[in-house]
Amino acid sequence: MIEVREIEWQGPFAWTGYEAKNGLDKMPDTEGIYLWTFQYKDGYLVYCAGITKSTQKRFRQHTLEYKSGNYTVFNVGEAVKGKRVEIWHGWSYARTHREEFTARKEEILNAVEEQLKSFRVFVAQVSDKRERTRFEAAIMHNIYNSKEHWAGLADRGMALSKRKKDEVPIVIKNRSNVKLYGLPEIFDI
Repeated sequence: MIEVREIEWQGPFAWTGYEAKNGLDKMPDTEGIYLWTFQYKDGYLVYCAGITKSTQKRFRQHTLEYKSGNYTVFNVGEAVKGKRVEIWHGWSYARTHREEFTARKEEILNAVEEQLKSFRVFVAQVSDKRERTRFEAAIMHNIYNSKEHWAGLADRGMALSKRKKDEVPIVIKNRSNVKLYGLPEIFDI
């Protein structure tokens, strides 16, 4: 038994609070899945997928994490070419190198501003929490397993939960009015 679902991706939207800086529409407050992307060639390159009950609340949390130095920050000029060139490595590195963050804070926060302004966000409504979790895992594992040069840009080390053996497979048909590199048109979750 296999279920089939069509998912409509809306976007691109501005990162919450950056609408005036990049001229994009405000992201709707939705329950579902979101994609952080960079403009790339004739579309958008997926850097990260996430899940939430409220995009507005979740993006405020993400902004605080970025501005606290806890997230990885890129050279945006290279990211839009699909290349991973870090200005600051977040996560565990950030926790053990607070003095470096303090010393480079102005440079890093300027890069954060550039990155948040450059992100193009896409959202899809998915109400079932477990399906959101499976969908997020499938998107990121698809990118991790890609042989494309841009796959190295994707966020790594996420806590992802694939489909369990006793769960019914779901075929996802992604629909978008733009090309999303890293998001196949059809895949299983």
